[in-house]
Amino acid sequence: MPKPMGNKSNFERPNDFKSAMKKLVHYLNKFHTLLIIAFSLAAISSILSIVAPNKLSSMTDIITEGLAPNLTEETINSIIEDEDISNEDKKEFLTYIKTIDENTSSNDILKKLDTMPQDIQEYIKPKIDFTAIKKIAIVLGIMYIISAIFSFFQHFFMATVSNNFGKELRNKIINKINKLPLKFFDNNSTGDILSRITNDVDTVTQTLSQSIGSLVGAITLVIGSVIMMFYTNFIMAISAILASLIGFSLMTIILKNSQKYFIARQEELGNMNGHIEEIYSGHNVVKVYNGKKSADKKFDELNERVFNSVKKSQFLSGLMQPIMMFIGNLSYVTVCIVGALLAMNGYITFGVIVAFIVYIRLFTNPLSQIAQAMTSLQSAAAASERIFEFLEEKAMSDEKDITKELNKDEVKGNVEFKNVKFGYNPDRIIIKDFSAKVKPGQKIAIVGPTGAGKTTMVNLLMKFYEINSGDILIDGISIKELKRENVHELFTMVLQDTWLFNGTVKENIVYNQDNLSEKRVKEVCEIVGVDHFIKSLPQSYDTIIEDNDTISSGQKQLITIARGMLSHTPFLILDEATSNVDTRTEELVQKAMDKLMEGRTSFIIAHRLSTIKNADLILVMKDGNIIEQGNHDELMKKKGFYESMYSSQFEKVS
Repeated sequence: MPKPMGNKSNFERPNDFKSAMKKLVHYLNKFHTLLIIAFSLAAISSILSIVAPNKLSSMTDIITEGLAPNLTEETINSIIEDEDISNEDKKEFLTYIKTIDENTSSNDILKKLDTMPQDIQEYIKPKIDFTAIKKIAIVLGIMYIISAIFSFFQHFFMATVSNNFGKELRNKIINKINKLPLKFFDNNSTGDILSRITNDVDTVTQTLSQSIGSLVGAITLVIGSVIMMFYTNFIMAISAILASLIGFSLMTIILKNSQKYFIARQEELGNMNGHIEEIYSGHNVVKVYNGKKSADKKFDELNERVFNSVKKSQFLSGLMQPIMMFIGNLSYVTVCIVGALLAMNGYITFGVIVAFIVYIRLFTNPLSQIAQAMTSLQSAAAASERIFEFLEEKAMSDEKDITKELNKDEVKGNVEFKNVKFGYNPDRIIIKDFSAKVKPGQKIAIVGPTGAGKTTMVNLLMKFYEINSGDILIDGISIKELKRENVHELFTMVLQDTWLFNGTVKENIVYNQDNLSEKRVKEVCEIVGVDHFIKSLPQSYDTIIEDNDTISSGQKQLITIARGMLSHTPFLILDEATSNVDTRTEELVQKAMDKLMEGRTSFIIAHRLSTIKNADLILVMKDGNIIEQGNHDELMKKKGFYESMYSSQFEKVS
């Protein structure tokens, strides 16, 4: 089953959109220059698109004027004064001109004029100024090309920023993981942490790449188109904007009520990922204990929560597009009706109506983009809040002022615990005044019932946790005066829980160790007793471990033991290291360890007391205190707690 999430106060619920956006801007600080360039390009591209309809309006007016018959007063006078035209033709022309009124269509005029003499037709036939149209078309083409180029580079810069920012976020998260105390991981689900690294980072980067740049361009288009509409005709501008106010109102209501669902979606997705990661990492245990039904039930509950939150968030975000389409169509109808009335009364030309139709498209389409971008920003706000809360989680104490360092090749191996007190919580102390001295090369066994503090003591020695009071000294130097990395490099640690990564067997054995010969690797494997198994693999030491289930727990344990034996450190920690091997292999490994631990100070945590009979010093712990200490024979003679534990195990074995 998944680990409990622990104290939820570790992560305050992300519910402040403005705060999340401010933090996002802060974390984007190093990308501000590229963002300003991208936003400027988006704005300029939009401005060019806004200016274009005005040019298109002029072109439309030129074409409209050119399609109409040329019946200006100047043209009529020219016909009357032309001596090559007969008086009879002039009289017929003038008679017809007097019959034309406002109800006469251009088509009727052109049909009548087609019956008149050629000389008169030359004066009055439609003439389109193709030179002017060509100039406007070239200008329009240049504007659209420049707009497209700027838009391309805007998307290029935003993609660059988003990818680099995503890379930086992942690096920061990984660096932060290495600085967080073990307590954090004890209280938080692994799957939820992974969800922050993967799903949440992807959500933020996709929003940066696809929405932020388009949002700037869309806002510029909306503002610019409004200005140009009022500049062209304020009556039609007011009509179009009033029709669009309905969309703004609905969009505001939706955005106001949708944030909580986007927050829930990210959180529930993290919870479900945590459940999946932990269930399927231990699916063998689930099968053995017939826990499939319980696991499936829990998954169904989490999946249902994800389904509900995603359904609600997507439903609300899906309303944006149809609302904007309705508003756009309503605006088109409004512009056509108002524009027709104004054109009939001579207030505007047909070109103005054409320009307004384009302006409506430039005004309503960006509203859809803004709505979509705001929807994406809702998801990004929830995701970024989770990321930033993780990055701002309290890390382990800073060690930049620590200058002391121990060279592992020069360390003798003295360890002293002086009145150590420790508790995972201040009100629950589990190590109560622990004191002990360990001499170089000694084998120290730490035994006791479950929960006595054995592993905790080793974690304190490794500086995984900070002690509440007291001190731990290595060769007389307090570990408080040593950096954690320095302390870690002094120890080789073999745990009960094995860890193998995807790679060859040899790569797993020599993990993070240089200058190890193949001969040395095989020698250690022979001593441990894993060489025969490795040679039985298809490619021997070069066999790639892809699925750990193909290797038994005991074989994995032997490989990790071989890994530990290859490291040259003054201290060795074995935490139930032989728990997964059979009795015969355990004896073989024990003898090998006895030989290889010569000269090393070794700490052995074991539940099988038969494996630590040859230890130089046995520390018996109970309830966080050492209640007995000595070698095996001495402790057996005392007939105390150790003797009782050993006898009970012997009775069970026999």
